[in-house]
Amino acid sequence: MQNRVTQLFGIKYPIVQAGMIWNSGWKLASAVSNAGGLGLIGAGSMYPEVLREHIVKCKKATNHPFGVNVPMLYPNLQEIIDIIIEEGVKIVFTSAGNPKTYTSHLKSHGITVVHVVSSVKFALKAQDAGVDAVVAEGFEAGGHNGRDETTTLTLIPMVKEQISIPLIAAGGIATGRGMLAVMILGADAVQVGSRFVASEESSAHSAFKEVVVQSKEGDTELTLKELAPVRLIKNKFYQDVKELYKKAPSIEELKELLGRARAKRGMFEGDLEEGELEIGQIAGLIHDIKPAAQIVSEMVTEFELAKKEAGSL
Repeated sequence: MQNRVTQLFGIKYPIVQAGMIWNSGWKLASAVSNAGGLGLIGAGSMYPEVLREHIVKCKKATNHPFGVNVPMLYPNLQEIIDIIIEEGVKIVFTSAGNPKTYTSHLKSHGITVVHVVSSVKFALKAQDAGVDAVVAEGFEAGGHNGRDETTTLTLIPMVKEQISIPLIAAGGIATGRGMLAVMILGADAVQVGSRFVASEESSAHSAFKEVVVQSKEGDTELTLKELAPVRLIKNKFYQDVKELYKKAPSIEELKELLGRARAKRGMFEGDLEEGELEIGQIAGLIHDIKPAAQIVSEMVTEFELAKKEAGSL
């Protein structure tokens, strides 16, 4: 399955594990990398020295390439970038910010840079900034998302039409069939988040994992667009947000309800009522918790089977 993305990262399969806050520690990243994909450590939920610890442990746990996902809206950003360089990380995925800020600096240290986007406009800006590839993430995705609500089915071919660098599809992909579909639409690889939340190596709380596998169609919704759009499971906190919207709240009122560390409370600590439970629409197709290596293997097997079936259409 060699193509532009596998060659860019030096991996066996064009499968990237998303760097999700509170879910993507060194155990998950190393497991995915050892299975032939690209594992990512999610720096967004880590203090700088915690990130360093995870990088060190990941280097000991795998001899294969892995990377770090860096949301650029977080504090201590310069310190995080410095640690990534000091520890010799070779792949960085940036998101939620201007790709021009650190791309040239990272590339000057021999680091491959990928930026996550939600539109054609931002994909072009990332390409102009000099990134090596982009992740185009559709509306179906969990966590923080684009405001335009462009679905993966329409986003991928539109981005493919406009850029020349490698394209990684994200949003609503958890199976080999989904992987084949977006690659037929023009993607070189896939980035998978929600499916890896429900893995044994995910750092998510076991209670959150169970909620994910129990989720059905319609159990998530994109909300809080005035702050930063986020797809949430419809728990008590989500219902509180919905009730507040009936009063046409100000941004300050939304911020007051959100408070601090709401995502940690839900996904990492397992508060299923008051926590923020971020997951994608594809959760309705996730029915079990299994090792990350098995997830990768099953995706690849299903991809190959679906490809053969598609040839007879």
